[in-house]
Amino acid sequence: MVALISAFGLVLAVELPDKTLVATLVLTTRFRGGPVFAGVCAAFAVQCVIAVAFGSVLTLLPDLVLSLVVATMFGLGAFMLLREGFSDADEAGEDASRTGPSPASFARSALTSFGVLFAAEWGDASQLATASLTARIGNPLAVGVGSFAALVVVAGLAVFIGGKIRNRINPKLIQRIAGFLFAGFAAFALLQLAF
Repeated sequence: MVALISAFGLVLAVELPDKTLVATLVLTTRFRGGPVFAGVCAAFAVQCVIAVAFGSVLTLLPDLVLSLVVATMFGLGAFMLLREGFSDADEAGEDASRTGPSPASFARSALTSFGVLFAAEWGDASQLATASLTARIGNPLAVGVGSFAALVVVAGLAVFIGGKIRNRINPKLIQRIAGFLFAGFAAFALLQLAF
């Protein structure tokens, strides 16, 4: 249960200010909410399976190597979040802007949403967090379910009330906080090498 809650909390904190939330918002303005939600959730499910599988493979490494890999992944996540959190440019929704006019069919809208979010999640902080937690905790099912649940919550928020959330929450501030948390996790993983 701790693994599930840890994964849920960490991924939720990382994804709320992320470009994938904004991309989902943009997709929702172009397509109906149902197909967007279905496509986005399918993309998140595939990416969670990939992240958990990668994290599970990492558990086969010796403890020293595992700690170094986990520290590196959290460090990379911290770098990405802090870079976005302190940047002046607003790159949110770039991938979604290429989708074109709204197609009428559910399948086409869902497939477009799947493609945009599947591409946006590669190497994303939430994917790195899922892989790192799987490697560190060693409970791939709980981490995968927790991560996926957090991603579904974010998708739901983006589709249904995302406009209000974007106006009330400063995404840059949350990215900065999450970036510093990731840096702390990386430092903790490195400190474990000393003991």
